[in-house]
Amino acid sequence: MLTKFETKSARVKGLSFHPKRPWILASLHNGCFLFKHFDLYNFQEYPWILSASDDQTIRIWNWQSRTCVCVLTGHNHYVMCAQFHPSEDLVVSASLDQTVRVWDISGLRKKNLSPGAVDTEVRGISGVDLFGASDAVVKHVLEGHDRGVNWAAFHPSMPLIVSGADDRQVKIWRMNESKAWELDTCRGHYNNVSCAVFHPRQELILSNSEDKSIRVWDMSKRTGVQTFRRDHDRFWVLGAHPNLNLFAAGHDSGMLVFKLERERPAYAVYGNMLYYVKDRFLRQLDFNSSKDTAVMQLRSGSKFPVFSMSYNPAENAVLLCTRATNLENSTYDLYSIPRESDSQNPDAPEGKRSSGLTAVWVARNRFAVLDRMHSLLIKNLKNEIVKKVQVPSCEEIFYAGTGSLLLRDAEGVTLFDVQQKRSLATVKIAKVKYVVWSSDANHVALLAKHGSENSLIATFKESLCNIHENIRVKSGAWAENEVFIYTTSNHIKYALTSGDHGIIRTLDLPIYVTRVRGNSVYCLDRECRPRVLNIDPTEYRFKLALVNRKYEEVSSIIAYLQKKGYPEVALHFVKDEKTRFSLALECGNIEVYRTNIYGGSSLQHFCLNRCSFLICLFLQVALEAAKALDERSCWERLGEAALLQGHHQVVEMCYQRTKNFDKLTFLYLITGNLAKLRKMMKIAEIRKDMSGHYQGALYLGDVSERVRILKNCGQKSLAYLTAATHGMDEEAESLKETFDLEKEMVPEVDPNAQLLQPPPPINPLDTNWPLLTVSKGFFEGAIAAKGRAGQMVADLDMDASGGEGWGEDAELHLDEDGFMDAQEGLGDEGAIGKEEGGGWDVEEDLDLPPELDVPSVGGGGAEGDGFFVPPTKGTSTTQMWCNNSQLAVDHLLAGSFETAMRLLHDQVGVVQFGPYKQLFMQTLSRGRTCYLGLPSLPCLHSYPQRNWKDSGAKGGLPAVGLRLSDLISRLQQCYQLTTAGSWPPFFFFFFPCVYIFINNLLFPSLLFQTRKILAACEKSLTDAHQLNYDPHNPFDICPASFTPLYRGRPVEKCPLSGACYCPKYKGEVCTVTLVTEIGKDVIGLRVSPLQFR
Repeated sequence: MLTKFETKSARVKGLSFHPKRPWILASLHNGCFLFKHFDLYNFQEYPWILSASDDQTIRIWNWQSRTCVCVLTGHNHYVMCAQFHPSEDLVVSASLDQTVRVWDISGLRKKNLSPGAVDTEVRGISGVDLFGASDAVVKHVLEGHDRGVNWAAFHPSMPLIVSGADDRQVKIWRMNESKAWELDTCRGHYNNVSCAVFHPRQELILSNSEDKSIRVWDMSKRTGVQTFRRDHDRFWVLGAHPNLNLFAAGHDSGMLVFKLERERPAYAVYGNMLYYVKDRFLRQLDFNSSKDTAVMQLRSGSKFPVFSMSYNPAENAVLLCTRATNLENSTYDLYSIPRESDSQNPDAPEGKRSSGLTAVWVARNRFAVLDRMHSLLIKNLKNEIVKKVQVPSCEEIFYAGTGSLLLRDAEGVTLFDVQQKRSLATVKIAKVKYVVWSSDANHVALLAKHGSENSLIATFKESLCNIHENIRVKSGAWAENEVFIYTTSNHIKYALTSGDHGIIRTLDLPIYVTRVRGNSVYCLDRECRPRVLNIDPTEYRFKLALVNRKYEEVSSIIAYLQKKGYPEVALHFVKDEKTRFSLALECGNIEVYRTNIYGGSSLQHFCLNRCSFLICLFLQVALEAAKALDERSCWERLGEAALLQGHHQVVEMCYQRTKNFDKLTFLYLITGNLAKLRKMMKIAEIRKDMSGHYQGALYLGDVSERVRILKNCGQKSLAYLTAATHGMDEEAESLKETFDLEKEMVPEVDPNAQLLQPPPPINPLDTNWPLLTVSKGFFEGAIAAKGRAGQMVADLDMDASGGEGWGEDAELHLDEDGFMDAQEGLGDEGAIGKEEGGGWDVEEDLDLPPELDVPSVGGGGAEGDGFFVPPTKGTSTTQMWCNNSQLAVDHLLAGSFETAMRLLHDQVGVVQFGPYKQLFMQTLSRGRTCYLGLPSLPCLHSYPQRNWKDSGAKGGLPAVGLRLSDLISRLQQCYQLTTAGSWPPFFFFFFPCVYIFINNLLFPSLLFQTRKILAACEKSLTDAHQLNYDPHNPFDICPASFTPLYRGRPVEKCPLSGACYCPKYKGEVCTVTLVTEIGKDVIGLRVSPLQFR
């Protein structure tokens, strides 16, 4: 027995596997369910479930209409079990009245035929009573047990029944159309038999009992094969998965899920040939021709499958190891493969069998055996011991090339030279299960199980990387010498020797990789059937080329480049202007720039930091893209990025294009450009912007202008105080005379008032902020070589004195809203050509300084230039959240909307994310906290984590913003809204997307019209139109065509709402959710990390 997992709970009395999902339903003795899901024992085409009761009846229920369809009476004691037949119209039941009954329910099925069906479609109908007989009748009564029967079950394909009873016996029954009889009895349990089931794919019976054991019986021999015991728990129920080799057993303290035997096929690869064992035959598969033939028949006699294989190409011999439950009974067989054989009737050569845990070839005519005493024996082709080798404590041996072995002990794996009898190297990794060597034998992958699953890639000179998986690593093979392809239960993944790894594709069922060639993965499934899967190797090939700095081989995987911090490389390949603009801004952002690694004589890395050349280069690319796009949002983003870098000339251009006068005024203030600041004050006056006009006068210290502004807007008191305070006596007296002393009071002047005069600029800023000078890299030079690093085309004369470039005051023509016309706003010198679109004349109004002139690629800079080595930027907290979690909500909390959308698309098929915008933003807002740092600086962010106690430096996960009590309270409110019939608040509160649909389509206009139609229909209860549906047959309604979809007909479902559609609507957006794709093949919504194990 191979236990997959075990849970602790109250006594388990019922079990059911989900047929497609990795779920199991367990009913407990205390009245609770371990997992909530529908019972597996439902009828194939109808929503029927069975119940067996202590009221001595069996009832068939329609779980959709919540009604009882039929009652089966006949037992005269408690009914302990009832099950549908998997294909026929039959029901079997077991009772404490010592009988097993088989019921014919074909009449019930006949009554529930869908419209248009004919009698030939009904299986198992022997006749229909037209005079009111019962829909279900007893077909057979099986008597033979001496005490009450606890369980009965049908065989999945044969006319057999198995039953278990309190008489400690397991009985096998056969039936036909007219009678049923007992075939045989299996004896061995010494307490009540609780349950007995047929193996779905083998000729075996499984039974468990209150004697604390599970027994496996051979159907043909009627004898016990295996027995599994527990010390303290009685068994009560058994369940078999309909498709997988999985069983579940419920006992007093919980349940366990197990396999009877190992499913991993034994195989060996040499060259273009794959040798594997299937159905007691050794088969050979040619990878080139895909020819699969049986080369020989294996010796029978072992009840255990082949555990491992070792192939010797020199002698064309093979070693097959069989691992028993008791390791001391393990054996191996030595076979010499026939050179020629008939694939239809292969030879059965005599093999040499001996005891031993593992046998591995170490030379052309020698192999090593790890015997039951864990000592190492070297044998020849005659299976004779040549010598014994003293080795340290050894639990397992693996192939490691000619003359060498890998020895596994409790602490790690040792490379052992058999000839010299000494250890060469050791790797510390516990519980290694499988070893995979690269083709050149320079790299080895050690697949281990220690806590979480490990995959270690090493060279035995050093450990290259250690990869942790939450689920078991099944197999692996080397695609290239530095790329290891491995599989888990659900994915094909890759790993580079640098430690980078990722997912290539998902799997429906586990596979075992044997060879990777190009885009093809050759593998074996659990049925030992050879398969070829197609993969996309672009991602790992690109990463490998990037690690090896083979830039000429780099593919255009832009998303990966941006994520990993290589925007310069991405910019080299992108042609789309919007993408180029975004990447150029990212390249020019100090926050995201990282250290690049180069080789050197004394320093092994060289820090590539932000420099004058690179900023000019990437801002030039962004400027060209912004001019090509000519969108306000692009200019705003470019202005923000340029401001961070101190390029105030580019900032000025962006503010001019977006007509952001307030920011432009403040820019002139902090750069000390008083001439242009005075022009901005004049523009504000023409635009009748009193606030901007006064602010400009305040920045300039122009008191007379401030007095004039206050007087013009009717603020005589403030105008008088301003004039009197600043010593403008004549202006103050003239203002004082305008006061009506009877109605108005002249304000008193404070003798201690301070003058509002800004300090004059000592040295106006004419150039950009100074930046460090460092070397440029490969892709910066490539971009410059393409001509993108030339002189910036925006060459306006920003340093002109006086009014040059702005025109005279009288030439400032503004429109109704106070904005200048693009053609005439700045006069002749400031006019912008029609080809440039709207905005100000940035082509002739901005003169960029000489340091923005980017040198050619050949210019290497002067000798002796110094370099600044900045600290390496670490990984952000939000990036670690994305790396550590596969839950969409965690990616939303981290602000990674793109990856969250991808996860929701894969899990529930969401394709329209517009309705989720508000939810996304709300989720993002609770993923971080803000607190003040220094004055005049942005807020600092903190990221709360739910596992802060044990997360360490890189294992953090975002805090949960909702508690269980909050969800319970919300659910109770929804119950109240449902009871009151308040549907709009209910849908908005519980289902935001459905609320949008309901609000748009049903409320309020259609709701009023629907009520009027219902009232009219209730007055006259007649059908004006004949509807094409059968009220007695359950069906779904297609939300798109509003046609009935009866059970058994093909449908396409919405992965989120479960709504059923006609097949023609596959690929369209669901009309119920408005966000998901109909018929999308998804993996299901994941809301907990436990669902990924």
